[in-house]
Amino acid sequence: MLQKCRKMLRNEKGLTLIELLAVVVILGIIAAIAVPSIGKIIDNSKKDAHLANAQQMVSAGKLAIVNNADIIDEDTNQITLGALQGAGLIESNIKHPHGDAYDIDNSYVVVSGTTVTGVLLLSKDTAHGVYSGSAGSETVVSVTSLSRSSVKPE
Repeated sequence: MLQKCRKMLRNEKGLTLIELLAVVVILGIIAAIAVPSIGKIIDNSKKDAHLANAQQMVSAGKLAIVNNADIIDEDTNQITLGALQGAGLIESNIKHPHGDAYDIDNSYVVVSGTTVTGVLLLSKDTAHGVYSGSAGSETVVSVTSLSRSSVKPE
């Protein structure tokens, strides 16, 4: 009986170094695939947040046309984000997905007659422009072509 117990104690089973190495390699491959995918998901969710803010601004512009035509700048046919917030048509705490505030004086919707035709939504931090090139070369995006591809890459 004593010999049987000794034999069982000596017959220890465990992982070999090759098995452990194989597990580490497999986990490394899974991580190499998953990390870029997660990064792309995060980037797309930020772009979707930009689009939602732009669509909110367009909806507020349409309400302004119907209710408060006096906030439309007659010279430029634009309604700034500040004017929309001042009229209570859009929330004043609308934030950029990076946490920055939007530039309420230089973000606007373009009005043509009784319709909103374009939108430009800029962050106060010029590194996070939403629908823009640089400070002097803004690009107004047509309301009909709002999509992830119209959002400036970060």
